[in-house]
Amino acid sequence: MATAQPEHQVRVQQFLRAAPDPLFNLFSDHEKFGQLLGAPTRRIRDSEEPGNPNGVGSVRRVGPPLLGMEETVLVSDAPRLIEYTVTRGGPIRNHLGRISFEPVDNGTRVTYRIEFDTLIPLTGGPIKFILEHALQRAINKAGRLAE
Repeated sequence: MATAQPEHQVRVQQFLRAAPDPLFNLFSDHEKFGQLLGAPTRRIRDSEEPGNPNGVGSVRRVGPPLLGMEETVLVSDAPRLIEYTVTRGGPIRNHLGRISFEPVDNGTRVTYRIEFDTLIPLTGGPIKFILEHALQRAINKAGRLAE
């Protein structure tokens, strides 16, 4: 049975004057990802990919212990694409996060997209607002760190 298209979508796109590789490395490393978001984040399960503990199948816990959520990496295609989904906790379901890194003249176009449904009615708008601002700050911070 197919899952319906998520009700809410967030899309933040920005050009950064950095190459795709260092940007991908910042977003794919679970601890550095948490620093970009400004949220406590730690890897709780390693990927089975040799030499890449943050790769496909790895799980990170984002947020405080009792209120946070777990995200599982679905795609880790360096330096182009990261996809992940919330697999436990949080106020959302039917979630897909996608971060793409497209090389363009003298830099990279970073597109961060999240699709989700909410567990509690009428919370989609506020969650979307919070996510848009958090993702914009994370991308800006990554740009400063990678330049």
